[in-house]
Amino acid sequence: MLRLNHMSQDIREFISPFTELLAFGEPTHLEHAHTWIRNELFEQLAAQGFRSITLETCRIRGLLVDDYVQGGPGDLDTVMEEGFSHNFGRWPANRELVAWMREYNADKPAEERLAFHGFDFQTETTSAPSPRPYLEHARDYLGEDVDLTIDDETWGRDEAVLDFTKSPGQSEEAVRLREIGTWMLKRLHQLKATDDAWTRAETHLTAALSLLQYHWECAEPNPLGVRLNRLCQMRDGVMARNLLDIRRIEAGRGPTFVFAHNAHLQRTNSSMEMGGERIEWFSAGALVAPVLGDQYTVIAGTLGRNDTFGLGEPDKDTLEGQLQDLFTTWGMTDDKPQGPTRTDTKLEMGYFPLDQHLLAGVDALLHVRVGRPVTR
Repeated sequence: MLRLNHMSQDIREFISPFTELLAFGEPTHLEHAHTWIRNELFEQLAAQGFRSITLETCRIRGLLVDDYVQGGPGDLDTVMEEGFSHNFGRWPANRELVAWMREYNADKPAEERLAFHGFDFQTETTSAPSPRPYLEHARDYLGEDVDLTIDDETWGRDEAVLDFTKSPGQSEEAVRLREIGTWMLKRLHQLKATDDAWTRAETHLTAALSLLQYHWECAEPNPLGVRLNRLCQMRDGVMARNLLDIRRIEAGRGPTFVFAHNAHLQRTNSSMEMGGERIEWFSAGALVAPVLGDQYTVIAGTLGRNDTFGLGEPDKDTLEGQLQDLFTTWGMTDDKPQGPTRTDTKLEMGYFPLDQHLLAGVDALLHVRVGRPVTR
């Protein structure tokens, strides 16, 4: 029987004075307990000097959310609909987070306000949008007269990712867009500006060029497993670059809290089943960890049971089973159990069970005994 020496719900006990990027993962996107707990932890962290949070959602869309929490115009319904990707704007806990951040910031000077960032790529693994709106944003900022008219549907349909013969990624149009984007990025850097409008133009343009590279990979005539592997790696590579860029922006204000799936945050490489293929890639955490060193701290979320999607009580000898009876509701520990991986999960749960490989890539665990539904 596991006996943990260090258990707590106080996040301060699991970060060091060196922590600049604190990552908290969830084991599945279908479980919402970790998302509600994330809100509680961020309130603790804000009191400790953290000044930003970044979620697994589109970085470009996240700019709209940040405008709102800084006190900008708009209404919460629109922000939740347009400011999040992956349907995450529908999550009540995310709505609560955005509303709380706006209220928190209302009476604070600029240097003490909380900032919101998305750090995800503009894609899902098996679908990617047209690069046109991102290129147009940079074009309009630069005041250039260049025609960027393309058929967005041809670029954005799922077949463009899943079937290389239907991808426009290596077409003459794609080559032209890449040349325009590279030229505009050079023009942008020649301006040597540092204001918010310039930063947003660079963010949009970098996103466009990354999308063009993603579509290029989609057009490579490789077996599906090879292409999916490269696309997963590209997505987490962009995530890692965004995390480092967000830290550069926030470095003078305070540490940053990160929330995403464990598979994007662990220091070890990640893997999953997709399209009947075994996919492996270096997570964003595995890419930023060597750069940040002890400034990067990772807490993995684990789950005992969730009746809403059929995850039953874990066997006592499994890793989650050993944690299960030690927490009444939820808690954190940096004592790591030893034992077998649970085998009662299904692919449709999106649940990545705790195993020794994941344990090797994190600093602590946050275990939820019984999962919550979508609402509190």
